Amino acid sequence: MSDTPTPPRSASADAPTADRSSIIAVTALPVLVVIAGVLGFLLPDAFTPLAPTITWALGVVMFFMGLTLTLPDFARIAKRPWVAVLGVVTQFVAMPLLGLLVVTVYDLPAEIAVGVILVGCAPGGTASNVVTYLAKGDTALSVSITTLSTLLAPVLTPLLTLWLAGSYMDVPFGSMFVSICQTVLVPVIVGVLVRVFVSKVVDAIAPVLPWLASIAIAYIVSIVVAGSAGSIATAGVLVLLAVVTHNVLGLAVGYGVATACRLDTPTRRALSFEVGLQNSGLASTLATTYFSPLTALPGAVFSVWHNVSGALLASIFARRPYGKPAVDAPERVSVGASADGGADR
Repeated sequence: MSDTPTPPRSASADAPTADRSSIIAVTALPVLVVIAGVLGFLLPDAFTPLAPTITWALGVVMFFMGLTLTLPDFARIAKRPWVAVLGVVTQFVAMPLLGLLVVTVYDLPAEIAVGVILVGCAPGGTASNVVTYLAKGDTALSVSITTLSTLLAPVLTPLLTLWLAGSYMDVPFGSMFVSICQTVLVPVIVGVLVRVFVSKVVDAIAPVLPWLASIAIAYIVSIVVAGSAGSIATAGVLVLLAVVTHNVLGLAVGYGVATACRLDTPTRRALSFEVGLQNSGLASTLATTYFSPLTALPGAVFSVWHNVSGALLASIFARRPYGKPAVDAPERVSVGASADGGADR
């Protein structure tokens, strides 16, 4: 889902603590989400009435993401615009089309198909920043792409969903646009402003932010699973297969595009995660609000799986050295979860 936020970059003595907290949080997130999903499945009556609060929970996660962004994050987009744009374009082209490919190949039912496509049309998830950091990739670029794709999401997510999923179900473009502005754009902007004006306070609470975001994500998953508990027994395996296929193809395409463009190894790693890891929390929230509980299930499953796959791939990358350092020195990652001639070739 919408991943854990990354801890703010800071030169303070507390920064290593924030890094450790973020890494632990993104590692523990799949466990928290699985526990939340099990509770939602076993106690649907306890969680289903909480469905109207999902948008607020997502807003909290996006606010935390905003808290971790600084003005230099936006300046980095201007420093390497073509690479950032390449990442965003690849994400918003590849993941929606791969979602359509998956639902077509597996001949998924309409409600599940819309959910898979909606995940593909979502912006990048902030856990990509954490795993890029763990993978010794270009973290600054990762943060830039996540920021840019999130800002573009109010227009591109509903537009792409309407185009690709409109044949399965009615897609309310206008309502989705307003909803994404309210639950994504506004909280992120408020978080950035808070970060600018009270940065010392944000630095002080930075180690706690990944855990709060993880709890909010687990909360969303429990409600989504509770709403579709009756369908999981029959559709669960099919949804998992679709989600795994979608995620693995996205990771591969991101890395492949960066390799084809002759980018260095840290950039390839960053693009791989930025394309393959989605803000599935947003997808689940939109699905619950505008479609059906079953449509939200792919987003909930994606939230668990992409943290697992991201952590595993980051571990593999981290053990494969490369010769030339990244253009930008590696920086501490923000909340939200979490060289050329290299061995990755």
